[in-house]
Amino acid sequence: MARTRPGARQDAADEALIRTLYEQHGGALLAYAIRLTGDRAAAEDAVQETLIRAWRNPEALTEARGSVRGWLLTVERNLITDRFRARAARPAEVAEVSEETATVPVEHDHAEGVVETLVMSQALERLSPEHREVLHSIYFQRLSVTEAAEQLGVPAGTVKSRAHYALRALKRSYTGRTGTWQEVSV
Repeated sequence: MARTRPGARQDAADEALIRTLYEQHGGALLAYAIRLTGDRAAAEDAVQETLIRAWRNPEALTEARGSVRGWLLTVERNLITDRFRARAARPAEVAEVSEETATVPVEHDHAEGVVETLVMSQALERLSPEHREVLHSIYFQRLSVTEAAEQLGVPAGTVKSRAHYALRALKRSYTGRTGTWQEVSV
């Protein structure tokens, strides 16, 4: 035999139970939920879910088992706690992309830096060995012009001249590939 739906009397009794609970305890439930969540919409959802739990567990709503309001407030607090825990356990939601944020470039994307390093490495390879040595001494070893001149065994003026022409060649090479250049000071 198939299960039948409860009769109209049961539906009326259920509706009367929920209506009575809401009239007697709805204000306290809503105030408590707002205090816990800080959000009226979330608080209203919690009150509604609490009343659904009460409807599903009418045996818990007798004064012989304790305060009805106490049971309702405990159920509501547990629901809100569970929602906070669930929200904390899953990753943050991604905000919708608007036209303004869609055009903003990513700030910490390292791909551009990698491409620039490759372009610069290729440009350095095209320099003469003398020009590469000067730039390596000045920029990578952080030597002064005088120190680089001593290390390379050439006059300081030659170091300055080679650095100037090496940077100019790099600038030409770099600008030709990417269209941008950030000049390096010597």
